[in-house]
Amino acid sequence: MLTKKQLELLKFIQTRLQHDGVPPSFDEMKMALSLRSKSGIHRLITALEERGFIRRLAHRARAIEIVRLPEALGGEPGPGFQPRVIDGDRPDGPRPAGAGVVVAQATKVPLMGQIAAGVPIEAIAHVTDHVAVPGSMMAGHGEHYALEVKGDSMIDAGINHGDIVVILESEVAESGDIVVALIKDQEATLKRFLRKGNSIALEAANPAYETRVYPADQVKVQGKLVGLIRTY
Repeated sequence: MLTKKQLELLKFIQTRLQHDGVPPSFDEMKMALSLRSKSGIHRLITALEERGFIRRLAHRARAIEIVRLPEALGGEPGPGFQPRVIDGDRPDGPRPAGAGVVVAQATKVPLMGQIAAGVPIEAIAHVTDHVAVPGSMMAGHGEHYALEVKGDSMIDAGINHGDIVVILESEVAESGDIVVALIKDQEATLKRFLRKGNSIALEAANPAYETRVYPADQVKVQGKLVGLIRTY
C-alpha cells in the first residue's frame, strides 16, 4: 500500500512519461509535490523502487521507468509479482498442519552509535546497543557491527538518514566499495572508497556533497557495507 505522497509522485511520473516520453527531473518532482528539498523526493523514489513500482536505470540521467501501477492508478499486480518470503533452514517435505512461516535466523551485532553520511563526525568507538541482523545479510566469517546513519550524502546509493547499516570489519577495500573510513585517526564517515594513485577519494552519493581526497596514509578502512536495515 502506498502513502499519499508516494501515489502522487507515481502519478506525476506516469503523466510526464505519457506526455513527454521522459520522466520529470527531481526539481520538477519537488515542485509538483510542494516539497522543500530534493531529499524528500529521493526517499519517495527509493520507496517506490523497493515496492516494485518503478525501476531506476544505472548510469543514465533521469532514467526512471514504471514497472507496474497500483489499482488506484488503473493498474493491477503483474503476473510475475509475488511477495518475497524468507524461508530459512528447514527440512525437506511438507510442513506440519498449522505450521507458520519459518523465519531466517538472526544474529545480534553491536550497534556502535552514529556514522556520518555527510560531513565527518567523531570516530565511533563504543557500543550503544545491539541489533538483530538476518543471517543472510552477514558476509563471510568476519566480525560485524552496525551503525545508525546520520545525514543524506549517500542517499543516491539508497542509504537514508536514520538507516542502520551493517558493516563487516575489514582494513582493506576494493575501489568502489562503500566503507566506514577513519580520517586522520579522528573522524569517521560512510563513503564510497576510490583509489587515485597515492591518494584516497571518499565519494558521496549525493551531488550536493563534494568528493574529498586525502593522502593514503590519512585514511584507514574500518569496515565494508554488507547490509542495510530500514524502519518505516
